[in-house]
Amino acid sequence: MTPAETVLAFHEAAELRDGSAFGLVAEDLVQHAAGPQGREGLRQTLATLDHDLGHPTASIHRVVAEDDLVVVHLTLHGRHVASTMPLLAGLPPAGGAITWDFIHIWRVVDGSIVEHWACRDDVGLLAQVGGWPPTR
Repeated sequence: MTPAETVLAFHEAAELRDGSAFGLVAEDLVQHAAGPQGREGLRQTLATLDHDLGHPTASIHRVVAEDDLVVVHLTLHGRHVASTMPLLAGLPPAGGAITWDFIHIWRVVDGSIVEHWACRDDVGLLAQVGGWPPTR
């Protein structure tokens, strides 16, 4: 598979909550975005998102690939049902629908995802669940 095919296969399996997604991720994944390291760290991060956002789905808007890097622009669609992730800490679950925009950069080597960077619209998410602007 090409790097883009590897990343898209990961996203598709993750969307289905299929554990095979993590077979495409290196055990020692370097996570440059917030969160724990390695394959198990990514699994924990996605489980927290799944829990807090009521089994969100993703709309992939564009994929751009060059050499071993794959950029994915996507929007998560979910419902704010819990606040265990640090970003939502202290906010009561609003229960309403949310959208959360991301740009992910994945590096793929020999068919495995080995590095990840992310840019997220955290302020946009917080505004939807009553956490922005800050009340302090």
